[in-house]
Amino acid sequence: MKVFISWSGELSHKVAMCLRDWLPNVVQTLIPYVSSEDIDKGTRWSQDIAGELADSFYGILCVTDSNIEAPWLNFEAGALSKSMDSANVSPFLINIKRADLKGPILQFQSTIFEKEDIRKLVCSLNRTDKRESVRGGKAP
Repeated sequence: MKVFISWSGELSHKVAMCLRDWLPNVVQTLIPYVSSEDIDKGTRWSQDIAGELADSFYGILCVTDSNIEAPWLNFEAGALSKSMDSANVSPFLINIKRADLKGPILQFQSTIFEKEDIRKLVCSLNRTDKRESVRGGKAP
């Protein structure tokens, strides 16, 4: 299952990279996408990102205090939720509280950067993967 990992800024990018490397070790069928690493050289980045947003069944937004209102992060949250039958978008909160969320990303069930909440995120990813594979929506 394709998982779009959205980031904006240095700390957010570092967390996105860690998730990109770690998630397939926990749920082997996940195919994470981080724009800084997964766009081939010579490719139009805007078309690549648009395609991934449309094809992903789950989105993780790496949210920090410095990017909480970043336009691209909010754009990607909206695109992910619009392109899916049921919006599977999880703001991944890094050094911020749920009460700090504002704007469109406030509507999504968030994940706090704590062991138990990360376990719940992985369980949610696994359930979504199983559901999508039954429906035939699993990525190759």
